[in-house]
Amino acid sequence: MNGRPVSDEGRSTACGPKNGRPAADAPTDCTIVDAEGGMLFPSFCDSHTHLVYAGSREQEFLDKIRGLSYEQIARRGGGILNSADRLHAASEEELYEAAMERIREIARKGTGAVEIKSGYGLRTEDELKMLRVIRRIRRTVPLEVRATFLGAHAVARDYLGRQEAYVDLVCDEMLPAVAREGLADFVDVFCDRGFFTVDQTRRILRRGRALGLAAKIHANELDVSGGVQLGVVEGALSVDHLERSGEEEIEALRGSRTIPTLLPGAAFFLGLDYPPARAMLRAGLAVALASDYNPGSSPSGDMRMVMTLAATQLRMTPAEALCAATLNGAAAMGLGRDFGSIAVGKVANFFLTAPMPSPEFFTYAYTTPLIRRTFLRGAEWPAGE
Repeated sequence: MNGRPVSDEGRSTACGPKNGRPAADAPTDCTIVDAEGGMLFPSFCDSHTHLVYAGSREQEFLDKIRGLSYEQIARRGGGILNSADRLHAASEEELYEAAMERIREIARKGTGAVEIKSGYGLRTEDELKMLRVIRRIRRTVPLEVRATFLGAHAVARDYLGRQEAYVDLVCDEMLPAVAREGLADFVDVFCDRGFFTVDQTRRILRRGRALGLAAKIHANELDVSGGVQLGVVEGALSVDHLERSGEEEIEALRGSRTIPTLLPGAAFFLGLDYPPARAMLRAGLAVALASDYNPGSSPSGDMRMVMTLAATQLRMTPAEALCAATLNGAAAMGLGRDFGSIAVGKVANFFLTAPMPSPEFFTYAYTTPLIRRTFLRGAEWPAGE
């Protein structure tokens, strides 16, 4: 955080000490940016979001306050199905404009790489509509964007009571259509109680892999589902949520290349148990943190708040939380070579803070507006702010 990066064509070409002078091998014509006594941090890498959606769900927020559970709200036609109804009625342009507001928001708050999932379509054309919006975002902004097909986020209304038929639709129609247009990098499944079984998840992941999509899994948010173990066996890049996890899940992950991605914002908003981060760290796991930005269970993409929740609720140190929100988050998107830290050869994504007494103050004073300037691919963004 005390280095001074020099960038060229969007990548860091040199890094010098905190001494007020350019790096010794910096180009003579480089632009000097005065940090004005602040600190420099690598941009956040948010590896789990659902930020393309139509409308908010504050009525369900009130339902939660009144005592209804996530599953009870879903059984009443709320939750994911509520978002699917709204998304069906929205145009691609409306979805794009709303999502871009959220993209600008998270960029101002320090995020430089983000994974965005579909999963509020649950019909082939609506899933494709979401993924086309994500592709348009990817082509529009300097943030690094990864797209995930999550058609198996829930069973569509038309298929309630016919879950296997819906899995057939995902495998035989949705996934091939997504692959034909090259719309996704990953395939994901909500493998949990009341959603998709281990066998159904395995079938979808293998179909996706045959079409060139790497695997991810929503696992163990509501119950011990077997999704973590399946993710390891199937070579998933990450298994995400993990609120309901213990020694068996940690042992399964130990020595694997599957990254446990924790979403404390969802546990906070839903009132769930928090995942056992300290036990995972003691086992040597490369824990990642992500926001889960979505309208129902985590309506925030503020990764700094995620770090504070990790510190206060998961008992991660600020340094551990920063690594989980940057370098390990990049790895959970397959981007560890180019993103997640400030180093020569990596993409020059970083932000500058106001003067602070220590790096830990950034996580401690979590509502103080400390981020002053953000840089993506070596250039300030938004320009001139």
